[in-house]
Amino acid sequence: MKLLEKSGISEMFAEIWSNREDNAMAPRVSIGLPVYNGERYLEKALGSLLNQDFEDFELILSDNASTDRTAEICKDYAARDRRIVYHRNERNMGATHNYNLVLQMASGYYFKWAAHDDMYAPTYLSRCVEVLDEAPPSVALCYPRTILIDEYDAKLDLYDDRMEIRLARPHHRLRHVLQNLRMCNAVFGVTRTSTMRATRLLGNYVSADMVLLAELALQGEFWQVPDPLFFRRRHPNSSCEANRTPEEVAAWFDPRNHGRAVARMTRLFWEHLKGIRSAPIGRIDRYRCYWVAMSHWLPRWRAMGGEVKRAVKLRLGRL
Repeated sequence: MKLLEKSGISEMFAEIWSNREDNAMAPRVSIGLPVYNGERYLEKALGSLLNQDFEDFELILSDNASTDRTAEICKDYAARDRRIVYHRNERNMGATHNYNLVLQMASGYYFKWAAHDDMYAPTYLSRCVEVLDEAPPSVALCYPRTILIDEYDAKLDLYDDRMEIRLARPHHRLRHVLQNLRMCNAVFGVTRTSTMRATRLLGNYVSADMVLLAELALQGEFWQVPDPLFFRRRHPNSSCEANRTPEEVAAWFDPRNHGRAVARMTRLFWEHLKGIRSAPIGRIDRYRCYWVAMSHWLPRWRAMGGEVKRAVKLRLGRL
């Protein structure tokens, strides 16, 4: 059992890595599961992950100072399965911090995020790892098809993610993401840990997962496992349903956003440009990606201008 409940990140990493200096000890896959008050669905998620037929993984649980039975559940599972690493933040740092933290803690060659309320077929990891093991380095991410389920595990629909992107040029992949991305199910796919760390990680703004997927697409192709192995739960307490306004969603990503005005499209436009600037691609490809991003966002200039005006009025009203 490995229980990490320290607030100092450096101390936490020292304890984690003290027994991992030999790379041969590292697991093939790191699964990062950030959670806050997830007692209702957490055990089902943990059960489906621990029941994978691919067993060479570590499961990193980062508890964002939950006030329900989440800590008790995590400790109980960690005591029973040595692959589980449990960490608890002293206070709720927001989803962005918690998602990025489990990635920073990862030691595996491959990495995937997992949400506390989703479920996974037993062959999820083995199929994705098999694809990436045999795929060329140009493949950045592998993910299976998605089935939407409700709060009672009933199947709602087979969702078409439209995120299989077998295109050689970065600007073509970026255009595909911008034109087709709706639900960000692919962000829960499997990547090389180094590939994910080459992005700017998850931002602290609304729809930051959309920008992250665009940055991953700049690095390589997305390949889809044709079988539906991912069960994405839709329920009233999910982050999308419980937070009804952009301001509430922004505060979910980062509590420091509470009370701040949100200009979602304007922020996404600038973040996509910053993601292109930092991407590990050549100069010509970078210019082409800039053109794709601007062609996508600038026709929305009226809506973005309205967002900025609303934000300014809200700010002036509070002053």
